[in-house]
Amino acid sequence: MEYVKLPKTKRGELTLKKICDAAEELFAQNGFYTTEISDITRKAGVATGTFYTYFADKNSVFLHLMDDLGHKLRQEIKQAKLEESPKSFIELERISARVYLSFVQRHWGIFHIVWQSMFMDVEIFKLYFERFSRGYIKEIKQAQESGEIRDIDPTLFSFILMGMHQFVALKHYVFDETEPDDAVIDQLVEFVARGLRKEPS
Repeated sequence: MEYVKLPKTKRGELTLKKICDAAEELFAQNGFYTTEISDITRKAGVATGTFYTYFADKNSVFLHLMDDLGHKLRQEIKQAKLEESPKSFIELERISARVYLSFVQRHWGIFHIVWQSMFMDVEIFKLYFERFSRGYIKEIKQAQESGEIRDIDPTLFSFILMGMHQFVALKHYVFDETEPDDAVIDQLVEFVARGLRKEPS
């Protein structure tokens, strides 16, 4: 579903980016219900009427942000995997964890936006995670078919992995206000590797 009227000029693209950047920051800081369209336009430095050139209402910019951030994150993970050519599922998981944590550091508001969406439109909230799950399921099935990892329900396991990433990021960036280093990723991946290792027959 499209929530935004896409611009046709470079200038329009820059204006849309200003609006989205301002909305992302304000939704993260103040929440959806407290943030007004006038707050977004003031922070973006654009007229209120300009907002309506791209969005029908506040819900539209919120849902567009959620959709756009999810798409950008999936693309970053996909690109990293293409560039690094991992040879195993555990290597794939290391890339996913590293890119996810890096993305959240740059877009920490994604936590607030994604979880607030559950109270606005549960189907959109569900779709956000299902899109990530589909990519994981494909990799999990391939690793199972090759005998690399044990048999476990691919859908269930995809959500387990997403949950691990989410809460490691939550602990560091939101609770502790620290940056997870390579040692944190090593521990996360080691935990996954030990749990998945196929027992010798």
